[in-house]
Amino acid sequence: MEVEFFISIVGEIDHRREVVIVIRMFKSIDGAIHQIQEPQDGCWIALTNPTATEVFEISEQFEIEVDDLRAPLDVEERSRIEVEDTYTLILVDVPIIEERNDKDWYGTIPLGIIVTDKMIFTVCLEDTQVLTRFMEGRVRNFFTYMKTRFILQILYRNASMYLRYLRIIDKKSEQVEEKLHLSPRNQELIELLELEKSLVYFTTSLRSNEVVLEKLLKVDSIKKYPEDTELLDDVIIENTQAIEMANIYSGILKSMMDAFASVISNNLNDVMKVLSIITIVMSIPTMVFGAYGMNLNPAGMPFSSTQWGFLVIILLSLAASIIAAIVLTKKRFF
Repeated sequence: MEVEFFISIVGEIDHRREVVIVIRMFKSIDGAIHQIQEPQDGCWIALTNPTATEVFEISEQFEIEVDDLRAPLDVEERSRIEVEDTYTLILVDVPIIEERNDKDWYGTIPLGIIVTDKMIFTVCLEDTQVLTRFMEGRVRNFFTYMKTRFILQILYRNASMYLRYLRIIDKKSEQVEEKLHLSPRNQELIELLELEKSLVYFTTSLRSNEVVLEKLLKVDSIKKYPEDTELLDDVIIENTQAIEMANIYSGILKSMMDAFASVISNNLNDVMKVLSIITIVMSIPTMVFGAYGMNLNPAGMPFSSTQWGFLVIILLSLAASIIAAIVLTKKRFF
């Protein structure tokens, strides 16, 4: 069954993020990457958010299970390796930039790599920067027919993207921290929460990818070449470094949020303490004035028979309030 490969329209999904719905094919010719129109041995077929019809057609032509082609299109799909009779599926999480509340944040989506005897497929929900450099021919020693090296190069590029985004997250957290030092507001705390959420996504995905790398060493269907050993070591090192950085930045953000929560709570306690002291001091003249405001016989009220009684009561109330303030000050309530 012949499959018609074409570039479809540009659609729009949640968060106002544009996604290119496209099937593209690339092949290394004379040391350079070229986009081709027909599938050939040794080529790379990149599927970005394919439709159900396109998935079915590719499944029929290349004898790939439909479920394996659809797996990377599920954002909740876990990273794993599955070995079938005619192909091997490698599923990893890749970092992406998401738009939430009119700001750029970070998350992860699955990327599927399907390796057959003749060609290699990649399946993803959207165009990712992990693959863009390969499509543009900006990766050294990249050849579509060298499938094992291509897989390792994708995994290395993926780990490098995690490291890049982690550094950006660290810089953003420093900027938010500076704003919080000036005036703690809900907006800055929400930004810290979003950054921490991104780090949780990264940490979980990187640990899943680490398991995939460990299993990749044991998969016999993917041939291991001596010249790729150093690249595989680099991939593992980069991924491990990304995990450590994500853990460090996550710990720093948690400590920062706890610290600012304590500062806000302490400031609130200080405000409540001042208000309580003012209430105590002001309650003394209120009690006195309240007693004199009762509808009683004036003959029974102190200083009611003298013309200076009103002034005396005010002065005595002020004196009592001042004494109470002095006592509270000595008790270190102020």
